[in-house]
Amino acid sequence: MFRPKYPEAPTPSIVHVPTAVPAAQHNHAPACSCQHTSAPAPTRPAGALSGLNAGTVGAVVTVGIVLTALLAAVAVTAVSVAVAAVVMRSLLASQRRR
Repeated sequence: MFRPKYPEAPTPSIVHVPTAVPAAQHNHAPACSCQHTSAPAPTRPAGALSGLNAGTVGAVVTVGIVLTALLAAVAVTAVSVAVAAVVMRSLLASQRRR
């Protein structure tokens, strides 16, 4: 029920390619005598960073949030361990005095 259904791939047909057939070379004159130039390169707005899009920014923000959450978890754990150590030390010290 939850298994994906893959489309059936067509079977490739075998094409026979003759070997050692010399290629005929034709030297044609250009059809026109005009000079073709390439289109000008598109310009970017000033200050725009190349390669940054919404996906990249989203990934960076997500990684930052995850790392911040991990740092907060480590800090909370360290504080709780420190509090537990102080309480244990206090309990042990009060028992020695009795």
